[in-house]
Amino acid sequence: MMNKKVENVAKAMIDLKNGDTLMLGGFGLCGIPENAISELVRLGVKDLTCISNNAGVDDFGLGLLLHKKQIKKMISSYVGENDEFERQMLSGELDVELIPQGTLAERCRAAQAGFPVIFTPAGYGTEVAEGKETREFDGKMNVMEYAFKADFAFVKAWKGDEAGNLIFKGTARNFNPNMCGAAKITVAEVEELVPLGTLDPNQIHIPGIFIQRIFQGKNYEKRIEQRTVRSRS
Repeated sequence: MMNKKVENVAKAMIDLKNGDTLMLGGFGLCGIPENAISELVRLGVKDLTCISNNAGVDDFGLGLLLHKKQIKKMISSYVGENDEFERQMLSGELDVELIPQGTLAERCRAAQAGFPVIFTPAGYGTEVAEGKETREFDGKMNVMEYAFKADFAFVKAWKGDEAGNLIFKGTARNFNPNMCGAAKITVAEVEELVPLGTLDPNQIHIPGIFIQRIFQGKNYEKRIEQRTVRSRS
């Protein structure tokens, strides 16, 4: 079986360039590819189109790229925790495409499976459907949405092996699995990289065929976006 392991995040992103379209896994700040985002900041690549459920917060996640003006277009579902995102969108500095969350997930999954389009009732009769083909199925109107086309998908998993087989943990199993194999190159960063044959095949969520590069991540902060707790009695 092919060994997909690369030495570090820099080697995993060696051919990334200005103007690329990127998929980035995660839900809020949970399960985001922290190492990949940090490397994007270090590289200073510009004019990126980012496909992600969220845009991070002002000082973490994709918010770091927004502050450096590295993102040209943001394709997202939820962007309510980022003041800089709001400022750039309202000023016209940032092109924004807002998508229903389920539609975002399915457009990723369609790209993963090789389907050119999907039909969904979400957004019919709203601004989301303007200029798009619609069809009726079983008495219900649906909007045609194209599968995403991306240069890179960056995902984060709990554990993986050198062949790229991945196991996700908890809520980090969000948009990450759908983005695996949905781009020309999928790069996985993992908290623990183990030798081939170590993982239980019955526990694998994504097989290595969907992954082109995998590396051992480090220094994960795993921030909580909104901490809501009861006061002690």
